[in-house]
Amino acid sequence: MWFISLLVLIFILGIIILVHEFGHFIWAKIFKVHIYEFSIGMGPIIFTHKGKDKVDYNIRAIPIGGFVSMAGEVYEDDEKIDKKAFMCNKPWYQRVIILVAGVFNNFLLAILILFISSLIWGGTINIPEVKDVVADMPMAEAGIVAGDKILEINGRKVSNWDNAQILLIMKSKDNIYDLKIEHNDGDIENIKVSPIVEKDEETGIETQVFGVYIEQETMTGLWGSIKYSFIKFGSIVNSMALTIEGLFTGKISIQALSGPVGMYEVVDESISYGISYMLYIIAFLSINVGFINILPFPAFDGGHVFFLIIEKIKGSPVNSKFENTCHLIGFALLFLLMIYITIQDVIRFF
Repeated sequence: MWFISLLVLIFILGIIILVHEFGHFIWAKIFKVHIYEFSIGMGPIIFTHKGKDKVDYNIRAIPIGGFVSMAGEVYEDDEKIDKKAFMCNKPWYQRVIILVAGVFNNFLLAILILFISSLIWGGTINIPEVKDVVADMPMAEAGIVAGDKILEINGRKVSNWDNAQILLIMKSKDNIYDLKIEHNDGDIENIKVSPIVEKDEETGIETQVFGVYIEQETMTGLWGSIKYSFIKFGSIVNSMALTIEGLFTGKISIQALSGPVGMYEVVDESISYGISYMLYIIAFLSINVGFINILPFPAFDGGHVFFLIIEKIKGSPVNSKFENTCHLIGFALLFLLMIYITIQDVIRFF
């Protein structure tokens, strides 16, 4: 069973990476940038094909990541290539399009999958309205009852339960969360809730328990599926933005992040839930890849775009050696972070 789960994970990552890299590739082709290589995966090459366009199409051994190798990504780096074919010599807007095309493709893939899934099975959204509370648990003891709507958590507006869940795992002063609640009669009340903290003896991971069940809304049909795909997409992106904010402010522990091992666990558990849930996992991970890549951090697509924005503002290119150094440092930091996260995943897994 573990082997099947691993193959499914590799297949899912392969689709997401292929879609992302194809975005860079096709726009580089359209703008006539010279392309050396289109690779899915990292590390040693296990399959290669030289296309009629003289591009090397490769599959590499480690099924994480991929890349499109283009001439002159930062500066003119090949004397054999026509200067017009260097990416760095293309108009500013073309370089930006090439860089963001991968992210756009990931987002588009996710929206299409969410739409198709909703059209077939219906799309379910958790709304921030209390369906029921567990007796003698924090929410019930704070006076929250079925039918109450959660409007804000610690002063932050709540539009859906995905966002609310992130806000409820962010560290709060004295472990007290200030909830703005709208009751059935329309009265609005601020209620303080202190969750029970449960610690897993094996992994040491702490979980905050509030004791609440949330209402769900199912969207069906053509228009309902269109609404669902964009609402869910926006909800996931917003949740990721809150997570990044929480990581930088220290309100969310880095232990909350997962790497390849964590993804394997999710896929392994979700296989039994059926095709609809698997499609959701693909959409969710595709949004993850797109969102992370657009962050203005060196080595990410967003980091390259950031330097292009600086170039546009100052009216001249950023020093190529400085930019390359920044990307190398960024890549090294990401590599170290991935090692740390993977070690944490392995500890939890075993």
